[in-house]
Amino acid sequence: MVQIEQLAARTPAVSVDELLKGFYPSPRFGQVSFSSYRPDPRQPSQSAAVRALEGFAEGVGSSGGGGLFSKFFAKKDESRAGIYLDGGFGVGKTHLLASLWHATPGPKAFGTFVEYTNLVGALSFRKTVDALSSYKLVCIDEFELDDPGDTVLMSRLMRELADAGVKLAATSNTLPGSLGDGRFAAVDFQREIQVLADQFDVIRIDGEDFRHRGLPAAPAPLKNSELSSHMKAEFDGKTVAQDEFSTLIHHLAGVHPSRYRQLIDGIDGVVWRNVHTITEQAVALRFVVLADRLYDKDVPILASGVPFDQLFTEEMMTGGYMKKYFRAVSRLTALAREGQNHEPS
Repeated sequence: MVQIEQLAARTPAVSVDELLKGFYPSPRFGQVSFSSYRPDPRQPSQSAAVRALEGFAEGVGSSGGGGLFSKFFAKKDESRAGIYLDGGFGVGKTHLLASLWHATPGPKAFGTFVEYTNLVGALSFRKTVDALSSYKLVCIDEFELDDPGDTVLMSRLMRELADAGVKLAATSNTLPGSLGDGRFAAVDFQREIQVLADQFDVIRIDGEDFRHRGLPAAPAPLKNSELSSHMKAEFDGKTVAQDEFSTLIHHLAGVHPSRYRQLIDGIDGVVWRNVHTITEQAVALRFVVLADRLYDKDVPILASGVPFDQLFTEEMMTGGYMKKYFRAVSRLTALAREGQNHEPS
């Protein structure tokens, strides 16, 4: 028997304390390590990245921690405060970032770029700096700049944390000096972007999306008449969120993305009826966040409607946010393979 709920009926509330306590790797990356990373033998940069991060991890614990006290009294560290993993979709950057987090002593924080900007919104900038300045390591996954406000905010945050002795680590699909390209008048914010770039040593990780290496193409969407039988067979004894796709995306507009983790709490699988192409940019960007949270928690998907490679318009897939959309398609496809074909995502 399947217990059925609706994401569109959930309106989670999250306190500031819960936000602060939530800065650790998701269950998908809760047990990963450098040794469990499987580098592609055809891509030597992947093995090189592991070695570089292992060395960086040793340096995090040896500096005596962050904080304003160490800023004034510790010996000056001439190396850059951060390490920046640049690479395409699915080459294992998040696995490596989480491995670094697990390999270093605390206190430490791990979250996505969006989660850090949401934290600033919840606490204020100064309280966020004060809270994180006592940390030894701050890991930022999926680093990207979507608007001028984020550029100025993250430039200041990274600079102040680095000045306080905090080590930084980030992943992105874009080199630090190219952040913001195609999204806004980045040329007007070159000083802030350069401040960001100056905090990091860049490690390039080459390779193709591991979710596509030797795996079959995404399964065709199910018919509406097939969803119920597949759901009962796949999720017997579990809790499933079953939603009409149009109702779900409308509901997401009223739930802050910082709450999407709580939105899917206790959900073992999702079933979406009549998936359609999203045509509005704001709606699409919100849905990218939901896709990331579902992937974090390894929630299988059953869906009818259009396949996930048609979820976003052609204009979106070639525009300034294309990397976000390609990542979302990749992750949703992996979860659909898991839901329909029992293939690991």
